[in-house]
Amino acid sequence: MARWSANRTVLVACTLAFFATMVARLVISPVVPAIADNLDVSNADIGLALSGMWLSYALSQFPSGLLGDRYGERVVILVAVGGTALASFALALSPTFGVFMLLTVVLGGVAGLHYSVATTLLSRLFSNTGTAIGVHSAGAPIAGLLAPVVAAYLGSHVSWRHAVSLGAVAAVPATALVAHGIAPVEPRRPNERIRDRLDIAAFGELLTRPPIAGTMVVSVLAAFVWQGTASFLPTFLVEHRGYSEPVAGAIFSGYFVVQGVGQPGMGWLSDRIGRDAAMVVCSLAGVGGYALYVRGPGLASVMAATVLVGIAMSWGATMLPKFIDNMEPEEEGVGFGLIRTTYMVFGASGSFGVGLLADSFNWAVTFLTLSGILGSVAVALIGAAVRRRLL
Repeated sequence: MARWSANRTVLVACTLAFFATMVARLVISPVVPAIADNLDVSNADIGLALSGMWLSYALSQFPSGLLGDRYGERVVILVAVGGTALASFALALSPTFGVFMLLTVVLGGVAGLHYSVATTLLSRLFSNTGTAIGVHSAGAPIAGLLAPVVAAYLGSHVSWRHAVSLGAVAAVPATALVAHGIAPVEPRRPNERIRDRLDIAAFGELLTRPPIAGTMVVSVLAAFVWQGTASFLPTFLVEHRGYSEPVAGAIFSGYFVVQGVGQPGMGWLSDRIGRDAAMVVCSLAGVGGYALYVRGPGLASVMAATVLVGIAMSWGATMLPKFIDNMEPEEEGVGFGLIRTTYMVFGASGSFGVGLLADSFNWAVTFLTLSGILGSVAVALIGAAVRRRLL
């Protein structure tokens, strides 16, 4: 049996930290009606606060890389998960909606500091980068499985404040593990001021570098599909397939379970057969899954579709390592943060886009469109592979 290594402890600590930062963001949605009633605001007001949280989460990916290079990844991860604990606790005590809205934005900003620096740290410690990133990324779907169910229970039986405080409950032990399980790592650029790193020309060169630019386009499209699915899959199951809300919620939880397994699995596969080939597998699974959601008969077809779509939405474990593959070690900190911010900001339009499609047409057209988007990704990647072989 292989001995437990310090690097594995780092991987567990980073995964638990990602789990905690995701829990803190996911526990709000199940108790939105209770929050709106208690703070005397509309659901639209709460939605605006949540939009601010996700936007600040996306925007903080870039400065996190700069901070990691300057002060070291361990420090930034500690700030992220410790800040998440404090922000979640304060959010649960919000006396007014103005304070609540401000703290949701703060929560998104501190939580967003984690992922990019944790990924670059793991890329320094593990040679099988895809597998490590896949295990780390699995923290999100596991949070997606557990957090909404527990939050909904607490919200209905105790109060929304107890539900929101789950973010702090998850983040406190994560902070302790990060503090004791991750040894200090020498920063890449400890003596260079952050302002000196803000080289617009270099950022432009990085984003337009052909392998990165192509991967960016694929990631934006995949993120669009992920965001739309995460926002509207339960609604689709209720309105198009005719299931009750509890059944739709159970299927939605199953979707996160598959992602929890799929993330490390697809990371492992990308290490074995290549990043693009693994992404083709994800895309084709999604093509079949979304089509099966629309056209497949009975519950069995919905379950099969959920497995396929869960595999498809594990795409991050195939594409994120490819960004790292095409950067120099000294670029990874700031570069990966910049890349995450870029594709997440554009991909975040998936919620609006899917909602607009459903309002303008119907759910069948909407989910077949998602199938078509992933189909175009698969065709583009296969075509690029064929061209490389012919040249």
